[in-house]
Parts: sequence; C-alpha cells; structure tokens
Amino acid sequence: MRRYELTNSEWKIISKYLPEKEAGTPGRPPNADRPLVNGIIWIARSGAPWRDMPDRYGAWQTVYTRFRELINNGVLVQIFRDLNIGADMQDISMDSTTVRAHQHSAGAKKRDPRPKSDVSAAD
Repeated sequence: MRRYELTNSEWKIISKYLPEKEAGTPGRPPNADRPLVNGIIWIARSGAPWRDMPDRYGAWQTVYTRFRELINNGVLVQIFRDLNIGADMQDISMDSTTVRAHQHSAGAKKRDPRPKSDVSAAD
C-alpha cells in the first residue's frame, strides 16, 4: 500500500457511499472509485496542486470532477466522518503550518493606549 491510500478495511467502511454504476448507462465507462478517492486523499494529505497528482489515480481533471460531485452531494463529508470514527489520534499535531497567526502578531511594538495629550501631561 502506498502512502496516503486507503486500507482495505477503510475502503470497506466507505464503499457503501459509492454505489456501482449501472451497466448499460450510455457514455464512457466510469473510472473505478477507489483510485479516485485515493487521489482525493493524496491531494488532501500532501497539499499539492491538482495538476501534480500522480497518474496512478487517473487524470487530475477526472479526480477533481469526482471530488466536486462528492462535495456537492455531501458524500465526502460523510466519508471523512466515518473514517474518523475510532481514529488513532497519536499522530495528530498542530504547528505553524496548520494554525496560522496574523502577520502582525509576531512581536510588533505595542502602541501606548493613552492619547498623546495624556502622555505629555503625565510627563
């Protein structure tokens, strides 16, 4: 199994949300769902742009289109919710790449809260 890809047990949990396409449907045969979902997870975990997604998941445009369909139908939220149930949280960490501070919060000189007229009168 490659990095960022679903295990067989994870796939078993979420495959119910991705029903098989009916045979005899006109048009091009659909791509398999598992590589497409693995491509979506690869993008989410790696932070890479869609165009940099490896070819083993299919064309990036196809994976992106499927991603948008799953988002719009609410399916992707349910998939990630189900995969989080019983997740091992030992590898969770937060650092500056996930919690961003405003650029001005990095030790800028504090302004005196008193009006200038009060400052000169107090001195």
